[in-house]
Amino acid sequence: MKQTSERAASMAVSSSSGYAWGFSGLVYCMVISLLLANASGAHGGRRNMGSTESMRRNLLNNGLGRTPQMGWNSWNHFNCHIDEILIKATADAMVSSGLAAVGYEYVNLDDCWGELNRDSQGNLVPKASAFPSGIKALADYVHSKGLKLGIYSDAGTQTCSGTMPGSLGYEDQDAKTFAAWEVDYLKYDNCANTGTSPKERYPKMSKALLNSGRSIFFSLCEWGQEDPATWAPTIGNSWRTTGDIADEWDSMTSCADQNDKWASYAGPGGWNDPDMLEVGNGNMTTEEYRSHFSIWALAKAPLLIGCDIRSMDNVTFELLSNKEVIAVNQDTLGVQGKKVKKDGDLEVWAGPLTANRVAVVLWNRGSSQANVTAYWSDIGLKSSTIVEARDLWAEYNNLN
Repeated sequence: MKQTSERAASMAVSSSSGYAWGFSGLVYCMVISLLLANASGAHGGRRNMGSTESMRRNLLNNGLGRTPQMGWNSWNHFNCHIDEILIKATADAMVSSGLAAVGYEYVNLDDCWGELNRDSQGNLVPKASAFPSGIKALADYVHSKGLKLGIYSDAGTQTCSGTMPGSLGYEDQDAKTFAAWEVDYLKYDNCANTGTSPKERYPKMSKALLNSGRSIFFSLCEWGQEDPATWAPTIGNSWRTTGDIADEWDSMTSCADQNDKWASYAGPGGWNDPDMLEVGNGNMTTEEYRSHFSIWALAKAPLLIGCDIRSMDNVTFELLSNKEVIAVNQDTLGVQGKKVKKDGDLEVWAGPLTANRVAVVLWNRGSSQANVTAYWSDIGLKSSTIVEARDLWAEYNNLN
């Protein structure tokens, strides 16, 4: 539902009554620091560790993704209209804008970077009209900015655009190519997959990357079709839990809900991915984008910007660069926050952080103003707990 009513977030904390409440707002994001009482169970729980973690050590020893990845991806805004000039300018903007300084580091090509056919040796070939200098030269440029370069392929015979080959049957060769180009990240899609289960196709690329001689972040994108949270932690650093996001309120909220189901499976080294950020692409309001960014941060989702950062306005920059919200996402405890209470359109999301803290989002998903209440019991605290609460958007409430 498109949010049209006026928004003005505010909150208060009552330690004696044991609850926090937010009112007259679309979204309210805060961190609660526990001062007294035992909070070891505060909305707690880790993901299912055990054999999964043992398999991770054996199969995915690439040392990457200890916190969710942060960066930029070309698809949401540019689709197939990419070239090396755009990518270099984006890397420049990531540094000059200050986004790199707050943690964004990957500059990721999505689909359409390659020629339709492989060369005579079976190698992938960068599209000459768009990337005349080649991917290795582009990686060198991005690295010179202190950033990392990501690339895209597909666990099928063609990519989703149908304009370049997939890597099915060429996993080892393509992984070595990416390593030779000094690529740092691979998004691996699921089109033209011949009907074979992703559980058979994706491990092949995972092993190929591990054997490539370079540490490459592996981002699985099989759209959540076969519940990848239950098997992808052994082979990838992140896995899509949803279909593609769109720059629309209903799409964004749907992705958040679908992703929430798998919270217990995420943790350092491997993350649930509800798709890339739409913040700044223009079809949602500032308040809706703030909701989007807050929930993605709390849910330990990858923070991959999807707008044109070369020309983003100040509101977009301020949303994307909120250091305190980013710190929730990058907290080293690595526990995905989740929906803990729902009363119609009024929701409470929460998750534990390091240093005896809890992050809480009060989210009004309706079209009218309403009070949202979170009792201490909703977020795993005893009623006697005394806290300090900080509004993470306090300095941004007048953005418009």
